[in-house]
Amino acid sequence: METEIGIGRKARRAYGLDEIALVPAPVAVDPDDVDVSLKIGDLTLSIPVLASAMDAAVDTKVAIEMSRLGGLAVLNLEGLHVRYEDPNPVIERIVSASKEEAVQVLQEVYREPIKPELIRKRVREVKQAGARLGVAVTPAKALELLPIALEEGADVAVIQSTVTTVRFISSTKPALPWDQIRKTIKVPLIVGNCVSYEGAWELMEAGADAVLVGVGPGAACTTRQVVGVGVPQATAIADVAAARDDFFKQTGKYVAVIADGGMRTGADICKAIACGADGVMIGSPIASAFEAPGRGYHWGMATPHPGLPRGTRIYVGQVAPLEVILLGPATKDDGTLNLVGALKNGMGMCGARNIKEMHRCQIVIAPTIRTEGKQLQREQGVGQGR
Repeated sequence: METEIGIGRKARRAYGLDEIALVPAPVAVDPDDVDVSLKIGDLTLSIPVLASAMDAAVDTKVAIEMSRLGGLAVLNLEGLHVRYEDPNPVIERIVSASKEEAVQVLQEVYREPIKPELIRKRVREVKQAGARLGVAVTPAKALELLPIALEEGADVAVIQSTVTTVRFISSTKPALPWDQIRKTIKVPLIVGNCVSYEGAWELMEAGADAVLVGVGPGAACTTRQVVGVGVPQATAIADVAAARDDFFKQTGKYVAVIADGGMRTGADICKAIACGADGVMIGSPIASAFEAPGRGYHWGMATPHPGLPRGTRIYVGQVAPLEVILLGPATKDDGTLNLVGALKNGMGMCGARNIKEMHRCQIVIAPTIRTEGKQLQREQGVGQGR
């Protein structure tokens, strides 16, 4: 439904995850019986969680632990871990920089060339541990860098940028050769990001096994502030999920929808799944793990951009081991720990035995739900009052 915002100009109301709530079903399901597995191509994950391809969140150690816990970590093939043999001193320089210097330092350290031999080394480290690994590149580097990682056994390929489209108009640069990419990449292919029905449909037609949804909602992202582009996550997920369902009806191929960005708590993940996501990609919760390379800091993939940074460095703290963040047991009451346990409980309350059944959960618009009835928590600075 559109509203006129001026003469001849209309806008559609969109919703973020914090503006909606889920309605419990008349019949509940035991959380222990809930199936939260995620299928991407021929790969099945026991938990529907991917760790974002951000240098502060994912290195080889996090990738190995993420795989052990049932999820998938995605390593940035254009990041610090493939530019420096030992990235630790570089990360120390980033986290030690003042707020005023942070972006400039990031731009400087990312000028170091990418080293193919380090891509091979990082992938081998993970595969020799018997773990699964996803690897990510921007569209321009897809055919240059992905084959190197795939030769070493990477399990999933991700082509990701702020907005990725099949159609591209330029007087100097060619469009991405999607046919060649799909022939070259034999493993499951995830492509993003997108926020619209049409954009997602075309990525599915191009051969994506999963699409990433989200422009602007990430904790370290400033895209909306810098260029004004983005769609609130609840609406974006629902629109892309509609494309997935129609694409499946027409072709028989089910393309997973992965919500990417803006999810910090179990409630956020529950609502993203209810809106139509099959899984989630999270960055700041992973960056807050004791094992994360960022030492409690986090920055977006576009933050070091040499011409127009669209991100910032944020402090997320070192909260708990990765296993506690994902699987618990939780020792805090704010929803930031045991994310998968929260998802299973939320799905059980909504009567969903699996992810697809959760897509039918009833949703209400509830802009005050986070503060409703929580006066004492706010006064005392506990729970939702923090």
